[in-house]
Amino acid sequence: MPGFELFGDAERQSVNDVLDNGVLMRYGFDGMRKGHWKAKELESELQHTFNTNYVQMVSSGTAAVSVALASAGVGAGDEVIMPTFTFVASFEAIMMLGAIPVLVDIDDTLTLCPKAVEAAITSKTKAVMVVQMCGSMANMDALSAICDAHNLIFIEDACQAIGGTYKGKPLGSIADLGCFSFDFVKTITCGEGGAVITNNEAYYINADHYSDHGHDHIGNDRGAETHPFLGYNFRISELHAAVGLAQVKRLPEFLRIQRQNFDIIRNKLSEINEVEFRAVPEGGIESCAFLNFFLPDLETARKVIDTFGKHGIDACWNYYDNNWHYIRKWHHLKEAKSLYPLTNEIKNALDKLSNTDFSQSDHYIGRNISCLIKLSWTEAEVEARASKMVTLIKECLNS
Repeated sequence: MPGFELFGDAERQSVNDVLDNGVLMRYGFDGMRKGHWKAKELESELQHTFNTNYVQMVSSGTAAVSVALASAGVGAGDEVIMPTFTFVASFEAIMMLGAIPVLVDIDDTLTLCPKAVEAAITSKTKAVMVVQMCGSMANMDALSAICDAHNLIFIEDACQAIGGTYKGKPLGSIADLGCFSFDFVKTITCGEGGAVITNNEAYYINADHYSDHGHDHIGNDRGAETHPFLGYNFRISELHAAVGLAQVKRLPEFLRIQRQNFDIIRNKLSEINEVEFRAVPEGGIESCAFLNFFLPDLETARKVIDTFGKHGIDACWNYYDNNWHYIRKWHHLKEAKSLYPLTNEIKNALDKLSNTDFSQSDHYIGRNISCLIKLSWTEAEVEARASKMVTLIKECLNS
């Protein structure tokens, strides 16, 4: 991760196909295309990759989450349970529909804690959204059981976890709807893009229409299509889909490299007694896009990150003070700083966040170090990096 590190002839040729025919839009202009339908081809490839019946390409991972929720009927006043550790896009996508984000604690998987989810359910809860952060997963059986017991929609945001699996199933394909991002820094990239996947035909049809102004896509005359319901523009372009189509065919190659580099570093860090790796539920296999481990306390984690930076170990983070990925610094959310008026229901829910006890999440995020696994490293570079990390961590622990 990320796939742009290994751009090559396949990506260039796929983009040139689009530039050659001049059709950048995914719909219409049939006669000009010379047989090239990159978005449709990418959807077909992803059906196979995710072993799913339906795939709808959209313009981003954020769009994918909003489209997925809307396709299942989530909207104004509905509560959606989500984790404290994610990307800001998670609550943005919920609030765009007028729904209410309800943030709850994570556990040692760095994803949703089932007990926290169950405790947060109210009569207004409509959906639970798990976010498979940093290439791994939550206890999906437990979360599925909770959703089934309470008749809740289960949404799986696997934007950072393409290639991971749980009991043989690709992450993203386990819940009612799955969401993916193919932005510039994902394991496979479109530059900008996303996908909604599902085995539910009704949800798929809704996603197909909703993401293109409500067009029903019946027939071959776009101007004659009807609009069964309101929609918006979340279309992916053919240029973006062209990059993704070349990249997804290389996914096995990328995953092999990630796993190799991940294993080298993980095995080396295992030498340190104080290092504890994130929990992976039984039957789960990480995508290896990130390596996550815990240190004894926040002070040590901060010291290690500072030391890494001073000694050239890049792409490692402690998210405790991060304002993109963890609730502590989401002041714009907690203070409801919006360009447009928010409903009283949303404002009241956000107002509670500042006084909610998230000490369980703090316990895990404060001690966590998350390291990006790059595709462009040579084996020698990874070995040297791993050895240097071990040395620096030991120095911090002993100082």
